[in-house]
Amino acid sequence: MARPTLLDIAKANGSDPVVGLIEEVVPAVPEISLFEARTIKGLNFKTLVRTSLPTVAFRNANEGTAATKSTYENRLVECFIMNPRWECDKAVADGHEDGAEAFIAMEGLGIVTAAFITVGKQIYYGTGTGGDAKGFPGMVATVDSSLVVDAGGSTADTGSSVWAVKFGPQNAQLIVGMNGDLNLGDVRIETIFDSDSNPLDGYVQTLLARIGFAINSKYSIGRIKKLTADSGKGLTDSLLSQLYEKFPVGHKPDAFMLSRRSLGQLQRSRTATNATGAPAPLPTDWEGIPLQVTDSILDTEALTL
Repeated sequence: MARPTLLDIAKANGSDPVVGLIEEVVPAVPEISLFEARTIKGLNFKTLVRTSLPTVAFRNANEGTAATKSTYENRLVECFIMNPRWECDKAVADGHEDGAEAFIAMEGLGIVTAAFITVGKQIYYGTGTGGDAKGFPGMVATVDSSLVVDAGGSTADTGSSVWAVKFGPQNAQLIVGMNGDLNLGDVRIETIFDSDSNPLDGYVQTLLARIGFAINSKYSIGRIKKLTADSGKGLTDSLLSQLYEKFPVGHKPDAFMLSRRSLGQLQRSRTATNATGAPAPLPTDWEGIPLQVTDSILDTEALTL
């Protein structure tokens, strides 16, 4: 992808400690390196979205044509504060075999990993089940019903989804507020408290970012829902084809995002129809569109999502 991502924004802002940690996190949260990200000066902005094109037709000579126009709507995109914090007893960190710096680096990586795992899940589940009610709205609440394929799984709380996503400024895009501020603060020593409110000296560090998510076209995302382990209700080429057919020409998805279980189901569905009877290779794409596995998509979705 030749588009800026969350990692690129961190690099551009010179957040050196964060950059190294995010690069460590990327394998666990591929959304960070796939979804384009943009910065804004504040915490929100309005975007104008065309919801339909004007109608255009031929006419006969000496015959007029009725005026027509596009329809638009304004959408507000907001960024939400993410401000996780870790703290530990200074004496414990200083007593680490490799020294306090090694312990601090380990905790820094842990908090960044956890933060971006949260962002990854929020992209899909938003403020509903599986996401954070205080974060940004996600794909489940945003996807247009005309771009959804129902796989028909029936076992409660065992659902999963496959998402077709088109990245870019006119499609799906992460937003970083306050000029792209993405800051893992300096480690500081301050008074912390135990479970009985007794004070002690501790190391403290916080991560601060304002993250939002914009879907700028209804053709940015599509979904296969209710994929389960029920017989005949897993991911197949037929379901991917049905989802792909819902996108108009010019809006071909850039990737299919899916869980490991769904990828395995797709492989096994191909094995069953393989003329040689040998296991099919693990799929990496569907008709040239990459299949991107992510742990951010759950296999425990409620079927009501």
